[in-house]
Amino acid sequence: MTDNKPDVLLVGPSKPLLAKGLEPAFTVHRLIEAKDPETFLNGVADRVRAFAVTYSNQKIDAEFMQRFPKLEIVSSFGVGYDHVDAKWAGAHGILVTNTPDVLNEEVADTALGLLLCTVREFPQAERYLRAGKWEQAPYPLTVATLRDRTIGMVGMGRIGQAIARRLDAFGLPVVYHARRPNAGVAYKHYPSLLAMAHDVDVLMVIVPGGAETRNLINAAVLEALGPRGILINVARGSVVDEPALIAALRDKKIFAAGLDVFVNEPKVPRELMEMENVVLFPHLGSASAFTRAAMDQLVVDNLISWASGKGPLTPVPETPPKK
Repeated sequence: MTDNKPDVLLVGPSKPLLAKGLEPAFTVHRLIEAKDPETFLNGVADRVRAFAVTYSNQKIDAEFMQRFPKLEIVSSFGVGYDHVDAKWAGAHGILVTNTPDVLNEEVADTALGLLLCTVREFPQAERYLRAGKWEQAPYPLTVATLRDRTIGMVGMGRIGQAIARRLDAFGLPVVYHARRPNAGVAYKHYPSLLAMAHDVDVLMVIVPGGAETRNLINAAVLEALGPRGILINVARGSVVDEPALIAALRDKKIFAAGLDVFVNEPKVPRELMEMENVVLFPHLGSASAFTRAAMDQLVVDNLISWASGKGPLTPVPETPPKK
């Protein structure tokens, strides 16, 4: 072991790009390879100064972080970081970083693909063809179209703006709801989510997960969206009240839904899988080799920048670096 290398705990799988980036600069401890995780963690807890968190269901909460008295930074994969208690970390001098921007365009592409699939029933039409039904009769005309719809964006951050640019190119009216107006955005802002849901035909959800947005899309919002309304969720499963959504779809209180995220991933409610007016993606948002490599690299780059004394590249708002 090289004593002058900072010790990093890798929480989640070790991918080649991560290993190549981390191993020259850090002593890497791989939690996933431990036969006895508790014994392993007890053995390294006093040395670990940083976490590299990749694909993992491990909650990086206060109880977990307290086990590492020298912990200084949590470099987390993904733009969402609701699995990390960033507020507690910030209050205890621990930096948290995520991987924003490098995935904006990929997620926006996915959102538009999901919207098109849901509105025009492309997956259903392909299944129809593969089942040999086209030889007997043409696929029925789709009831829904984008031509007469207004899109209500729930969230207008970096990814939301990338989605909105694509919707502009489609010639679709766009409005948005956020806690406060975005000064750099010309679209109409709705202070009330309910009011916006009442006025639009599609809700496109792209907000962070966490306690503040849990069940933000509830029964009342779905009721306001109405029987021709379509819900698209590329945010977090927790943002939508899943039982309320299932009931709204079953009772035809909304027309359809397109979902890339779910509450208990990878488990998807059977009721949703059995509905023909729902399009389901297995959390594809940023899932291209190109974009995931860029995200992996940013996990590494945040740690290298921190270790060099320059501070992290993309700290989250709850844990700004000291000046």
